[in-house]
Amino acid sequence: MLQGWIQIGLTLVLIVAITPIFGGYIARVYLGQRTLLDRVLHPVERLMFSLSGVKPEAQMTGWQYARAILYSNLAMAILLFAILMLQGLLPLNPTGLGAPTWDTALHTTISFITNTNQQHYSGETTYSYFSQMLGLGFMFFTSAATGIAVAIAFIRGLTGRPLGNFYADLTLAITRILLPISIVGSLLLVAAGVPETLSGPIVVPTLENPTVSQAIALGPVAHFEIIKQLGENGGGFFAINSAHPFENPNGFSNLIQTLAMISIPTSMIYAYGVIANNRKQAWLVFGMVFIIYVGFIIVTAIGEYQGNPLVNNILGSTQPNLEGKEVRFGWAQSALYAVTTTGTMTGAVNSMHDSFMPAGGFVLLSNLFLQIVWGGQGTGTAYLFSYLILAVFVTGLMVGRTPEFLGRKIEKQEVVLTSFLLLLVHPIFVLLPGSIALAFPEQLAGISNPGFHGLAQVLYEYASATANNGSGFEGLADSQPAPTALWWNLSTSLSLLGGRYIPIVSLLLLADGMSRKQPVPFTTGTLRTDTVLFTSVTAGVIVIMGALTFFPVLALGPIAEAFQLAKGA
Repeated sequence: MLQGWIQIGLTLVLIVAITPIFGGYIARVYLGQRTLLDRVLHPVERLMFSLSGVKPEAQMTGWQYARAILYSNLAMAILLFAILMLQGLLPLNPTGLGAPTWDTALHTTISFITNTNQQHYSGETTYSYFSQMLGLGFMFFTSAATGIAVAIAFIRGLTGRPLGNFYADLTLAITRILLPISIVGSLLLVAAGVPETLSGPIVVPTLENPTVSQAIALGPVAHFEIIKQLGENGGGFFAINSAHPFENPNGFSNLIQTLAMISIPTSMIYAYGVIANNRKQAWLVFGMVFIIYVGFIIVTAIGEYQGNPLVNNILGSTQPNLEGKEVRFGWAQSALYAVTTTGTMTGAVNSMHDSFMPAGGFVLLSNLFLQIVWGGQGTGTAYLFSYLILAVFVTGLMVGRTPEFLGRKIEKQEVVLTSFLLLLVHPIFVLLPGSIALAFPEQLAGISNPGFHGLAQVLYEYASATANNGSGFEGLADSQPAPTALWWNLSTSLSLLGGRYIPIVSLLLLADGMSRKQPVPFTTGTLRTDTVLFTSVTAGVIVIMGALTFFPVLALGPIAEAFQLAKGA
């Protein structure tokens, strides 16, 4: 037990240590200050801008920035869909895989363009090396960079600056942040034992019967794996994702992946503090989220360490819950990874979330509902500061002060956009399709587990899609040729699109409006937002307005399941 907690503690220390270093670097990149990579990358970036006709100094309005995102994402989606449907004619296909069904290709395209990477397929038996490397891998970079660009534009708007240029921000996110770290990270993963090859599967005799052969899938995994984690993509090269020994072979690779998936979300908060010239507020917000994050880890880890009471009664002793877990990671690293992957909206898994105890299921679902612990790639930071704006408004009403944030008044437009963004969009795309699926459990849902756990399986799938996370409780017949696969592919596609692009447009309009406001002089009557008291109020707003929206779902799912287990049913 002690060893597991020490592993968790050391990982948390590394996360805190990385945040100011990486966050300061991100801020310098987008403030146009000198970095170590300038001499190498400046000529490359100038050439790219020249060839593409992009003028980095040309500022965009909120609508222009949003349209640039939508148009570019649409073009990339068409390209990816064509690659998937034509993969049987394309090279780097050693096993001769044909095209997937149209609905699988459509769902995969929408899932990867939205930085969700929800997978209703098995990677090694559905998509070729060409599709995974040049199709899905390309989206790993561009979808993550889109989220970073939105966060930077949002921060600029909050601080009274123009929003910037989307194409320039997208390019910098790839060349200065994602690509350099991916190169180093992929080399570390290769050293850890992750394969990187274009060779086809290896056929070997089985241990049980040497006369029987089995095919062991390989592929260019290492470079795919690092950007999967760093970009909070989460889509696995193999069906069982980071639980597969070729994606995540040991504790060292597991540590690299954990740090990779959380490094950008945590650092973006610090980057905000640098850009806004208010590091104190950044550390307070970081501390608030970090406390929630650690609390979630403790709840999940304790639940997994104590194990299943029904199994413990049979054994006559308390044993950790290792169902659905890799022994090389155990209960501690599985709990830490699960909370991190659902908190950061990465969606990668090194254990099966369906097998977690109800306490863990409660935490994983709560992460998907809140979306701020630590939130999606870039957009999670914007969500977090949207809660701050809402908290400013609520607090201003309570104490009778004019609500202001960073010297700019919070008025009707800001309140409407934040309320719509935080309180309506997510529930609509989770609860409405979830209710329809639950109304037709056999025809649509294909639930494998009846009762409370089955309800959690269905709602988790839509929460994961809407939050752009991509992980799943599984237990659903959502892959072709299952008769319910068409429903899952099409219905979750709507949640994927709604959960991604409606918030992005809302955030950009909110930032654009804030950037146009005249700053208000700071007086003794100004409500300070960089205090422990205000940060605590923000935490209360998050719990009351965010968590309670989905409390009935949690009560009918993991909470009810916990009581059922305690009763011995």
